[in-house]
Amino acid sequence: MGEVFLICGKLCSGKTTYAHKLAAEQGAVLLSVDEVMLSIFGQFAGDKHDEYAAGAKRFLLGKAVELADKNVPVVLDWGFWSRAERQQMRVYFAARGVVSRLVYLAVEETVWKQRILARNTAVLAGDVQAYYVDDNLAKKFLQRFEEPADEEIDLRVTCG
Repeated sequence: MGEVFLICGKLCSGKTTYAHKLAAEQGAVLLSVDEVMLSIFGQFAGDKHDEYAAGAKRFLLGKAVELADKNVPVVLDWGFWSRAERQQMRVYFAARGVVSRLVYLAVEETVWKQRILARNTAVLAGDVQAYYVDDNLAKKFLQRFEEPADEEIDLRVTCG
């Protein structure tokens, strides 16, 4: 049975970069909700964004289990911002006999702000396919983010 790695961290903490590295190291399939959303809707899904993202996550969860059943490791890159979502994922995978591991990317405030600026510059230049993070989006996601407790974390990575 393949493992599933849950990549957790703030917006612009380095999750996607780390997820790609981990997937390469583990021979894993990387499943990213942002890749799905940006491929289908571009930068703006409007008021339906959260609804569409929830549907994309449901689809990717099914694929994660399908791959794990075939002994293929999976990296899920979508933040896992709330304690409730992290717990729900642990229960979901455990009920299907799949081992899940939470990887938390911790980032210092100054580094985090620098990463937002760098990402926005790259997005505007067309160098990356990612969300542009304005002050409202940063505030929205900071309000949703609950730092994981030590007992939730299988691997802590300090980014900076």
